[in-house]
Amino acid sequence: MIDSKKGVLVIILTYTLWGFMPIFWKQLAHVPADEVLAARIIWSFILTLVFIVLINGGRQLWLDLKSLWASKKKFFLLMLASFLISANWFFYVYAVSHDRIVETSLGYYINPLISMLLGAIFLKEKLSPAVKVAFLLAATGVLILTFSFGSLPWLALGMAFSFAFYGLIKKTIRLDALRGLAIETLFVFPFAIAYYVYLFSINRVSFLQLGLPTDSLLLASGLITAFPLLLFAIGAPLIPMYMIGFLQYIAPSLMLLIGVFIYGESFDVVKIISFSLIWSALILFTSSKFLEARGIRRANRKVSV
Repeated sequence: MIDSKKGVLVIILTYTLWGFMPIFWKQLAHVPADEVLAARIIWSFILTLVFIVLINGGRQLWLDLKSLWASKKKFFLLMLASFLISANWFFYVYAVSHDRIVETSLGYYINPLISMLLGAIFLKEKLSPAVKVAFLLAATGVLILTFSFGSLPWLALGMAFSFAFYGLIKKTIRLDALRGLAIETLFVFPFAIAYYVYLFSINRVSFLQLGLPTDSLLLASGLITAFPLLLFAIGAPLIPMYMIGFLQYIAPSLMLLIGVFIYGESFDVVKIISFSLIWSALILFTSSKFLEARGIRRANRKVSV
């Protein structure tokens, strides 16, 4: 019970940190999103590698790499996952720096439903009637936004689909969260370094050019990326999956509040209607998963008796 309470508190802290992330990335709005992405990759890799070495995890990291290389399919799937999470980071940073924080919250609200859909398509997971209705409600909300904007909310959809496909791949590859982040950023690290060299060559770089505050923020991007993942790795094993599924909505809810009340982004009647449909979908989806998990636990207790 103590471990379970500790897990809940750690996961709440994790999602709260993720929810407040727009405030940090907003401080880098003057730096192009492509450079922020490159910096995030570079410093995430360096920081996680140093931390792994400090906790004597270097040998296990090497064994993980050897194991992945022995199974070429897993190796290249994880490489694909690294490009997907990089795309997700880019969409997110771009959205925040272009005053579209509300759209980032939309992306993370609909992500669980996209993940369920991909699970049904690729893993042949059965969708319950409640989940099907939830998906239709969310799709209706997105369509209303599309007709209102005159175009698809591509940043939200890009974030949702990139993270959902990333999660789909990660489902098939078991890796420690911290070492997994090190390996994923290792795959794209050479590209990030090469891109920084290119930026320096054309004199379009912000790092080491705009002063200590900007440099410090770019350096901190690695810590901002890695620390919540480390917390998640600590807390997630201590609580059931349905609880994680319920708590994950803390982050987009905070993003929405930050976008509207701190940065004054628009939240008009059309968005209220669209988000209401999506919230209804999430309530239905989460409730069905909660009841399903409770039913499984009761069945297991009966079997054990």
